[in-house]
Amino acid sequence: MYYYKFKVYYDEVEDFVRDVDVPANMNFEDFHLFLYKCLGLQGNEFAAFSICDQKWNKQKEITLMDTSDDEEMMENPEYDDEDSYSTKTRLPRFVMKEALLKDFITDPHQHILYEYDFIDPKTFYIEFQKAAQTDKPKEFPRCTYQKGTLPVKYSSKNMPQPDVDEASLLLDDLEDDYDDGFDDGYNEEDYTDLNEFTDF
Repeated sequence: MYYYKFKVYYDEVEDFVRDVDVPANMNFEDFHLFLYKCLGLQGNEFAAFSICDQKWNKQKEITLMDTSDDEEMMENPEYDDEDSYSTKTRLPRFVMKEALLKDFITDPHQHILYEYDFIDPKTFYIEFQKAAQTDKPKEFPRCTYQKGTLPVKYSSKNMPQPDVDEASLLLDDLEDDYDDGFDDGYNEEDYTDLNEFTDF
């Protein structure tokens, strides 16, 4: 069996790197699921691969699901071919479960972008290292080296909470500030005999 060695970078975390070995006949959906675990991603967000040239310019896109039908239903604005602000794309598109790695690794230093979560985007840079052969296919896929971790995205479930004593001190300070700020000499006993209908 042939397998591929890749190096994965995430430039938003210093020294973040993963070295992975995966079967050459693995499809991109399985590659995505493996990377999800290996990289420490969270959630169930949309993901896509882009096959790139040496300058990381996208040449092909590989998505989790086929979006061609949805695109045909949308109105496509026409752009002037000479318009430098044109946003149209004519990149060939493929579906992950139908696309095999071996069919897209065409360069000795193939570059691939792995984009995860388009709302809070994370982009990983994947560089092909080499192809090799093994007689132990059960050992693959595997992560052979890892360094660095992704930052934790805080939510109401994992947001750090102050301990009880610290919370009590914060509440006492707040009450003191409130009392100090609104002490205008009002004494409720001074108005006990006041009749609100006749004395104003």
